[in-house]
Amino acid sequence: MTEPSGSRECPSADEDGYDAFSGMLSADSISMSEDVRDYVFENSRRYHKYNEGRYHFPNDDAEQEREDMQHAMIVLLCDGKLHFAPLENPQSVLDIGTGTGIWAIDMGDEYPAAEILGIDLSPIQPLWVPRNVQFLVDNIEEEWVQPPNSLDYIHSRQMAPTIRDWPAIIAEAYKALKPGGWLELQDLKCVVGCDDGTMLADDALASFARTLADALCRLGIDCIYSIENYARWLREAGFVNVQEVVLKAPLGTWPKDPHLARVGLYNRNMIYDGLHGFSIRPFTHGLGWTPEEVEVYLVDVRKAILNSTAHIYLPFHSVYAQKPLRPTTEGSK
Repeated sequence: MTEPSGSRECPSADEDGYDAFSGMLSADSISMSEDVRDYVFENSRRYHKYNEGRYHFPNDDAEQEREDMQHAMIVLLCDGKLHFAPLENPQSVLDIGTGTGIWAIDMGDEYPAAEILGIDLSPIQPLWVPRNVQFLVDNIEEEWVQPPNSLDYIHSRQMAPTIRDWPAIIAEAYKALKPGGWLELQDLKCVVGCDDGTMLADDALASFARTLADALCRLGIDCIYSIENYARWLREAGFVNVQEVVLKAPLGTWPKDPHLARVGLYNRNMIYDGLHGFSIRPFTHGLGWTPEEVEVYLVDVRKAILNSTAHIYLPFHSVYAQKPLRPTTEGSK
């Protein structure tokens, strides 16, 4: 990761617990802040300029609204939990790939004694945040600036479609965590599941998920393989107490349970609103499609999402593990 002088921070808090972006930054920081606020526009979508091309999904207003809907859906799916790792009075928390910062902000409210830092390539987070929350523009796929043994908890959500080298990320996280600290990786898997045979073999949404996964593979990101290997990579890095929670996020209002039906409504809306952002860059850059071909392809996918009677879902994985109090020889390398 870059040095702090090459990053942008959002400050925090007034007497009410919130604060505006003020004169707390140095001239160098303000200059860099202006630089990282540059954007790239392509096929009517806006993308990050800082470390351009590392992230294949937009950061515009439409995508931010979708990310916030995704957060609401996942928290609802997890019965209000922001994490599954058994945290006890965490003091320092890092959120990698923080996006709009909504998880970090909720975490700051839940743990007011903790310092929460969210990192992302895009400076799209709000300026009014809890006093214990800050944001930094940086690239987590470079060397981290967090000191060794400094963090109680590291959180990642929906980063499988982004990271190219997970063992390297996990190794950096291991170094940055305090002995006894936790790393948690949460992701919706890019696979459409069905347990009762109601999904047809040519289901358009299932086909879309396979096509998206293939496009990302051609861009050097295997999002399905990564999720399936989180637990193994954590153990190989030296983590202990590796646990995995797998939930089913319904897609649509088909569940009889009202709670799950609400999750399915959120999920359906989130996927529907995100189809163009999910696909336009991976399909044009990874598969060589024209923007017009992408638009035509998405017509049937949108119809399938709205009209499907299949009992389908997306698997949600949360894999969490603890850095041992006495690091193993392998994990401390």
